[in-house]
Amino acid sequence: MHTWPVQDAKARFSEFLDACLVEGPQMVTRRGAEAAVLVPVQEWRRLQSATRPSLKQLLLADQARTDMIMPARGQAKRRKVESML
Repeated sequence: MHTWPVQDAKARFSEFLDACLVEGPQMVTRRGAEAAVLVPVQEWRRLQSATRPSLKQLLLADQARTDMIMPARGQAKRRKVESML
């Protein structure tokens, strides 16, 4: 992956974009620290779909699907029943 200082990426954006499309992801640095990555749209879509589980995966997952909202044992509040007399 080629690394571009932010100033070069801005000044030569067309070249920066072409390099991304031909060579793949391109790293952008700011003051020497990694700041961002430009990736081709096909790679972005692949990454996005890989992070979202399908409905089938969600239903077959071992982990809980939701957090159960239940009070701790013995802490449940009960309604008072008024007598009907």
